[in-house]
Amino acid sequence: MLPGERILSTAAIALPILAETEDSSGSGFHAPGIDEFFPPAIFGSTDLDSWWGFDRIMLVRVIMMVALLLLLWLGIRRAKLVPGRGQNIIELGVEFVRVQIAEQVLGHERAKPYLAMLTTIFFTVLTMNIAGVIPFLNIAGTARVGLPLVLAVWVLVVYLAAGVRKHGVGKYLKAQLFPPGIPWPAYLLITPIEALQVFILRPATLTIRLLANMMAGHLMLVLCFSATNFLLLEGGGLIKLTSALSFAGGIFITLFEIFVALLQAYIFTLLASIYLNFALEEEH
Repeated sequence: MLPGERILSTAAIALPILAETEDSSGSGFHAPGIDEFFPPAIFGSTDLDSWWGFDRIMLVRVIMMVALLLLLWLGIRRAKLVPGRGQNIIELGVEFVRVQIAEQVLGHERAKPYLAMLTTIFFTVLTMNIAGVIPFLNIAGTARVGLPLVLAVWVLVVYLAAGVRKHGVGKYLKAQLFPPGIPWPAYLLITPIEALQVFILRPATLTIRLLANMMAGHLMLVLCFSATNFLLLEGGGLIKLTSALSFAGGIFITLFEIFVALLQAYIFTLLASIYLNFALEEEH
């Protein structure tokens, strides 16, 4: 089980228990649920039968993307041979993607055509993830399936195109779907599994891993800080003191979410590099 899935499972158990603290008048603790990720539309409509709508999560994505572009521009607009603090941070991030991810997996020469894509993915995922712990935003731009899916499909298209460009359609499909060195009757079982992996499972796992971790983190943060508010304001006697525990838990999870934001950006970019490497290798 993935760490995010474990946290999500724990939250699923805890939420109904805490929800029972609501009194008969309807006041009390309101446990966070899936509706956290489908807020009301700011304009337009987010109903399934509507073709256009703009809600808080979309607003968070726009704000974070503008902030990322602005920070990058401020950091490099006066680039110097001896970098300043802002330029140095950006260069460290770019260098990390280049050396520790791209060249580590693909090699120096093969990594060059894909550095721009991998760097964009890393900074985008990291920026959207960090939104989950920024006050007044409080939700990751990757906590709903649209953005993780778009990034995963981008990776899928690029590694398929890279494989076809290097090997040709026939040779690429043969290398990916018909692993050498096994008895031909086994291809009846192996080939459908390989096809499922290449075309479906790789982008699906990229999407679900990122989405599940960001959803779980948001639910746990809302749970802790909502419980803090409820216990402090509506709890009686010594129960109020337990609000300190839930608040401490919220601080811990906030720090943990910063770590998860960095980790998931790294994992997403690393897996994109690995899938590209699979496409470019003669055999896998």
